[in-house]
Amino acid sequence: MSRKPLIAANWKMYKTPAEAKAFVDAFLPLVAGHTRDEIALFPSVTSLATVVEAVAGSNVLAGLQNMHYAEEGAYTGETSATMLKAVGATHTLIGHSERRQYFNETDSIVNKKLHTALIHGIVPIVCVGEHLHEREAGLTGSVLLAQLKGALADIKPADASSIVIAYEPVWAIGTGKTATPEMAIGAHMIIRAEIANILDSSVARAIRILYGGSVKPDNATDLLDQDEINGALVGGASLKPDSFASIVKY
Repeated sequence: MSRKPLIAANWKMYKTPAEAKAFVDAFLPLVAGHTRDEIALFPSVTSLATVVEAVAGSNVLAGLQNMHYAEEGAYTGETSATMLKAVGATHTLIGHSERRQYFNETDSIVNKKLHTALIHGIVPIVCVGEHLHEREAGLTGSVLLAQLKGALADIKPADASSIVIAYEPVWAIGTGKTATPEMAIGAHMIIRAEIANILDSSVARAIRILYGGSVKPDNATDLLDQDEINGALVGGASLKPDSFASIVKY
């Protein structure tokens, strides 16, 4: 089954609106006419409207790195799905390892956010992955299974077509370490098999699973040429237009 790759740039807490606009202006000509992959930029909330406006009419989409599950309310510092849609965002990251690690996001919170994104027609990229001590203890499979069961609880197969999963081995984020293609494929196969168990086999065959652990121009081809790897969630290497364009055009 064809799964159009998604190459996503997670800018984390970098780039002012002016810097984001400069990036888009330099980046769009580098990927003009590129249709093999879906391309999405995930700026901080202060730059989201700027990026949405800058990519309008292009082959590049915009999303946000985080989204609250509530429709509205007294949640200081948070952003709702309605707010995302109001400025033209189409995607959101959910449960990134840094959100789990630094902001205590649980699988239950990830699940609530996923339900909200689906209700509002926002494409959710749900992040899962293990820490180094868990991999070394042989717990990668059990960690992934627990995270997927929590994230996908009470999701109906008929509503799951837009869901994207990002496998991000936490030990490979910002460390310069990267999973080998074989390691990534093994994790992706575990994820796909569990999605078949939780939802159904047709959803599992169709769902896109991205790799997100220190993807760079020099390793992108080896990773993204694998059938089981349906795109990338790129961190540091997405901050420069030429670097990210090289990954997009692997």
